[in-house]
Amino acid sequence: MIQLKNASELEKMRRACAISAAALKAGGEAIEAGITTWEIDKIIYDFIVKHGARPNFKGLYGFPGTACISVNDTVIHGIPSHGIVIRPGDIVSIDTGAAIDGFNGDNACTFGCGKVDLEAQRLMDVTKQALHLGIAQAVAGNRVGDIGHAVQSYVEENGFSVVRSFVGHGVGKELHEDPEVPNYGHAGHGVRLVNGMTIAIEPMVNQKHHSVKTLSDGWTVKTCDGGLAAHFEHTVAITPKGPEILTRGWEDAGWTL
Repeated sequence: MIQLKNASELEKMRRACAISAAALKAGGEAIEAGITTWEIDKIIYDFIVKHGARPNFKGLYGFPGTACISVNDTVIHGIPSHGIVIRPGDIVSIDTGAAIDGFNGDNACTFGCGKVDLEAQRLMDVTKQALHLGIAQAVAGNRVGDIGHAVQSYVEENGFSVVRSFVGHGVGKELHEDPEVPNYGHAGHGVRLVNGMTIAIEPMVNQKHHSVKTLSDGWTVKTCDGGLAAHFEHTVAITPKGPEILTRGWEDAGWTL
């Protein structure tokens, strides 16, 4: 069931999403050669707690980390580890969120460690642009399929592929709510968007084929062919003035809480 947010609930969403965005930004700024994904996760955990919020990924469905930290061919759900050391040229996807006052934020970004190769940079650029093209379709009266179609079309025009096995979702009192928001589909199809909806739009894009596999740890999702993957996500509110990006802060260089 889709939960619409009133004005006061949307204000609480803004707070949760601001902390989520700032925590993601802190994690991204910590990326350097030699740091472990466990250390990045600890930085994000400490940031969220310092600001009076709860790390909403930690313990969710049994996930052990504050953030999913996924390197190179890991698409999503990478478990933070002392044994995963970031190297120059790696691309590192961080997906995290915070809960406060009964509401959740959720966001993700793929960061490069130093200079990355041209194809990796293009993958990241295309995925981020696909996210914003999807967001542009998040207006009342459109349908979920309009978002997915915009994402998929742009990604495939640029020679990459959209992961089918995992999708975006509603966000609110629960981290994962209805409706599902696929990154593929047909314009004019799916759930109709209405004012008061808050959704996570999150393209997961593979360099090569869209197929993925889950490792034996039950979490880590990798590309089947070893190609790179990128992941960008914003929590977005559907409003009478158009889409409001609640987690925008991680994109703004000078922004702080």
